[in-house]
Amino acid sequence: MALQGNLRDFSATEILQLLGTQKKTGCLVLEWNTEHAVVYVLEGRIVSTRRPGMQKDDPLLLFLLKIHRLSEEQYRGIQSIQQESNRDLEDLLVNGRYLEADELVSFVERQTQDALMRVTRWENGTYRFDPNDRWEAEPMLTLSIEGVLIEAARRTDEQKRFVTVFKDPYQLLGVLDLPDPTEPLSDEERELFGIIDGQHTVAEVVEAAPLSEYEAYEALHRMLEAHWLEFVGRKNPGLPQIVPSAQDLRGQKPRSILREVVVASVVVASFLLIRLLAHVLHPTTAIASAGPDPFSAAEVRDLRTALDLYRREHGGFPSRLDDLVDDRWLTDSQIHLSGYSLDYHREREGADYHLEIKVDR
Repeated sequence: MALQGNLRDFSATEILQLLGTQKKTGCLVLEWNTEHAVVYVLEGRIVSTRRPGMQKDDPLLLFLLKIHRLSEEQYRGIQSIQQESNRDLEDLLVNGRYLEADELVSFVERQTQDALMRVTRWENGTYRFDPNDRWEAEPMLTLSIEGVLIEAARRTDEQKRFVTVFKDPYQLLGVLDLPDPTEPLSDEERELFGIIDGQHTVAEVVEAAPLSEYEAYEALHRMLEAHWLEFVGRKNPGLPQIVPSAQDLRGQKPRSILREVVVASVVVASFLLIRLLAHVLHPTTAIASAGPDPFSAAEVRDLRTALDLYRREHGGFPSRLDDLVDDRWLTDSQIHLSGYSLDYHREREGADYHLEIKVDR
């Protein structure tokens, strides 16, 4: 069965559901503007979201760099070995002792879920399924398409909440209270406690965290709801970011909560002083305007791309953003961002446009 078409007619979710129910084997290729993705399926189950070998933009390699599991030096070493041997990245990671096999399985699953969350949000683009393009190697894991899609939908819904809570990426995060010693902490929460110090912004913490972007926001949201964290001020966007390097993070040991409790008297005294200084030096102020959060920033990039495509087809920019919806370049939700207002008007008889993003008060 050869399938191809436009994602405006059939979504990535619908195509994947079809491949799952019919237990198909092959490769689904999805493209939208400059973005592309592949999903290899084996008898209706997902086995990989990357090409065999190791391309420059290999999603698994980029994921391991983002979560600081590989250093830049290791990355260059793997590239050099792969060019000489032409072996697959997964094989290089295990046999080169960069990762244990069980550890790699976990990372492959996390990277796969990240990739599927991204493509299921696409409302434009093309797809094609090639039953002859198969994943020949022994798969690291096989994932239920239904389970992956349910998780992708859950993440998309949660993401909308994160946009509201972390509307301003320049807000500073500080520790409000330490968890109870009996409170079970996730690995993500332990990692973040070692980074948050009242001096780093939300964006800096997310960038420094050894987690994917979604995982970092999810953990921060849980910690805020548990009243372990608070916003302690705001950094001027014009100031340079201070983000711990991946090497610094790997050299740190996760903070021991038990040890913190044992020396509680010292912690409490220091904590009260830090809070006092934080409120004196970084008083919380009302936000008149700020750059969009990472999630909305991606939507704005898509909006600008749609404007350019519209101009190429019609010879000029639209008189209003709703024209993009009428022409099916975008959906209505993509021109009405939660928490922001878009000021758009066409200039010079359609030869140019003005687009300003403002934070709703």
